[in-house]
Amino acid sequence: MSKIVCFGEVLWDIFPTHKKIGGAPLNVACRLKSFNHDVVMMSAVGEDENRYELIEHLQEQSVDTKHIQQNTEYKTGEVNVMLNEKGIASYDIAYPRAWDEIKLTESNKKAVSDADVFVFGSLVARDERSRNTLYQLLDLAKYKVFDLNLRPPYYTENVLLHLLNKADFIKFNDEELYEVAGFLGSKYNSLEQNLMFIAENTNTRHICVTKGEHGAVLLYNEKLYYNSGYLIKLVDTVGAGDSFLGSLISQLLKNVNPQQAIDFACAVGALVAQREGANPMIELDVVNQFINP
Repeated sequence: MSKIVCFGEVLWDIFPTHKKIGGAPLNVACRLKSFNHDVVMMSAVGEDENRYELIEHLQEQSVDTKHIQQNTEYKTGEVNVMLNEKGIASYDIAYPRAWDEIKLTESNKKAVSDADVFVFGSLVARDERSRNTLYQLLDLAKYKVFDLNLRPPYYTENVLLHLLNKADFIKFNDEELYEVAGFLGSKYNSLEQNLMFIAENTNTRHICVTKGEHGAVLLYNEKLYYNSGYLIKLVDTVGAGDSFLGSLISQLLKNVNPQQAIDFACAVGALVAQREGANPMIELDVVNQFINP
């Protein structure tokens, strides 16, 4: 199996009645580990009570936590999650938090150099310390997967452009695709035209765009692959896109046909969306039965 480093925020999603462990790169890490990859989580937590259960959760999932730093000045990450009547989530992200202060070390440099894949998002670049660490680690990574996570006001066009041009694989949702295409100067209206425009302007051969309940589109080696989504009873959208990405990357690393890969990833994302929380256990036979009932 592949060795993968996931870099970025680890935190608690605070719902009105309860809290759950989350953070996009953490969610991706857990899903990748469920498919038996060798996964390292690289982040930072505070010296507070919130860190214990978070790290214990990752260790129970057999995700490597030795590159999660402890910060004495900042608290462990928290996000207040609001769900509308349809189960669509919106987020209030506490700032600053420990994961904004991830330090560059010889140890995490070696971990990234040794990995097959480096997964990162845009949110971790909101603060100078973690952003500078990310920039330097990107120069060491073999294959870089960029998962956009545009949360105003925590991004700038200049930072996004830098990260886009470093990536080998980019994952957007459809709203993010149109926003990025707009500031790159696209005059197109269709999703496919804007996807190809971004691919050409960032020299990226692998791009995926999720479309919520309507599935996803994957550009892989100059060919487009589609999945139109699966009918489910939505509980909440928290973590569904992260599980989608982890599943898609896992399948592509196993050299699965890209069409089968996107079908599988959409199925996992749908199964997560019809359960509560970001990281429900999803058995492989359940996914296969879901795709082929």
